[in-house]
Amino acid sequence: MANIKQQKKRILTNEKRHQRNISFKSSTKTALKNLEKAVAEKNLENSTKFLALAFKKLDKGLAKGIFHKNYVARHKSRISSLVNSVSL
Repeated sequence: MANIKQQKKRILTNEKRHQRNISFKSSTKTALKNLEKAVAEKNLENSTKFLALAFKKLDKGLAKGIFHKNYVARHKSRISSLVNSVSL
């Protein structure tokens, strides 16, 4: 454990940020799973709704610095092609 006051504070703030990031990543994964489930059911209406939600979560995670830009680009590409396969 640190002896310096600022380092003690830094440890606490890092833990708070860590917990918030874990929660956000979990909600993003849930949104992606819901989208995949809607695509598996061939439900176009729900697929487009969940696609918008997943895009929003991924973009927000990128803006917050939680996700890398290539991670976001890769997932957006994959889920877009999934939804396009339902509409065909």
